[in-house]
Amino acid sequence: MSKTFTSINPATMQEIGRYDVYSADAIEDVVQAVSQRFVTWRTTSLQERSDHLLDIADQLEQQKEELAALMTAEMGKPIRQARSEIDKCAWVCRYYAEYGAGFLEPQEIALDDASRGVVAYQALGPILAIMPWNFPFWQVFRFAAPNLMLGNTCLLKHAANVSGCALAIEELMRQAELPEDCFRSLLIDSDQAQQVISDRRVRAVTLTGSSQAGSAVAAAAGRVRKKAVLELGGSDPYVILADADLELAAEQCVSSRLINSGQSCIAAKRFIVEASIAKAFTELVCQKVQAKVVGDPTREDCDVGPLARADLKQEVADQVKRSTQAGARPIYTSKLLESSECFHPLVVLTDVTPEMACFNEEVFGPVAVIVTAESETEAIELANQSSFGLGGAVFSRDLDKAEYIAREELEVGSCAINGFVKSDPRLPFGGIKDSGFGRELGSEGLREFANIKTIVRPIS
Repeated sequence: MSKTFTSINPATMQEIGRYDVYSADAIEDVVQAVSQRFVTWRTTSLQERSDHLLDIADQLEQQKEELAALMTAEMGKPIRQARSEIDKCAWVCRYYAEYGAGFLEPQEIALDDASRGVVAYQALGPILAIMPWNFPFWQVFRFAAPNLMLGNTCLLKHAANVSGCALAIEELMRQAELPEDCFRSLLIDSDQAQQVISDRRVRAVTLTGSSQAGSAVAAAAGRVRKKAVLELGGSDPYVILADADLELAAEQCVSSRLINSGQSCIAAKRFIVEASIAKAFTELVCQKVQAKVVGDPTREDCDVGPLARADLKQEVADQVKRSTQAGARPIYTSKLLESSECFHPLVVLTDVTPEMACFNEEVFGPVAVIVTAESETEAIELANQSSFGLGGAVFSRDLDKAEYIAREELEVGSCAINGFVKSDPRLPFGGIKDSGFGRELGSEGLREFANIKTIVRPIS
């Protein structure tokens, strides 16, 4: 009997799809097809690739309602946020269609009077992407758009619970008339993914996921000497200094913490606030959390829906329990919705210290963690007292001071000032420490999976 993946609507707990896991023969057929397509795709002009990306963007916009509804059904994303995710996917396609050719322009370097160097950017081959369920379209398109523009072909191993999204993306590529086998989805498990990484035809791998998954993928890629890019978890610190606009800080922190029902690597995870303003800031946070609408993610007014799976809800509940047992104080807990076992209440925790689970682990759910610092110096020390280094933010009316802290003192890959961190096609994105390595997006992301080739020639 063949293995299957099952999609469960986390808001209703109803089964909405069942998908056969690919056999070894099916995997071979897909990998071979994508490998063969690379031979011709890499020779297409940059203009042709750009035109295909524009066609893909058009398809995304035309199918936005259906794709957003699928996302909401499979992983519970509030419908307004799901539509915004599709819009962002179209944006990244249009961005690389417009600017990709310029990013790939060969660079000339004068060496001396007799010779010059040329640095060229060339496609590598089929690239495997191992992607998570929390942004089931955006994570895929921020990988696919730059790689298709570069001339690589794409293989997707998506999370099992969003298999419908994985197949919908492949179908959308066909409808946009992208050449056959430039992009294919593989419905495979983690063991099969390890085998695909080791396949000599697959030239590199990128993963967005947990630190544990990152270690496994990095080890597999390392064994066969292949390039890997890892975007892993985060416990993003948001530092609120004594001179901050507290209304703005509370609004931005809560908005970031609860986006995607708290299931975002770059959500604000730890609110680190100077003691002199901690009471006023905490009151504002509670007010703004209480104002959020929790419930059916298909409703237009929904701010926070269910977590994507019941086991994920239980993991968050366990982190909150261990933290409160260690002395954290829950000052607000919303009413628990019992319509599904995937709903976790909105929680605001105070008196959180570094030894607690909600400080030193990534909490992937609607839990706001408030940490009090006695000074600006201690706030920065607490922000950096983490194995993660994905994103962070600084709130202060002194923009020069805030930028200095963001640029020189916070140990993260992306930092916002008086706002929250967002991935943006125009800017490189990624982390340090246990949050991974390599960059996506921007010109840097386009070149991550390029053969950066150096040519030295005489000046004729």
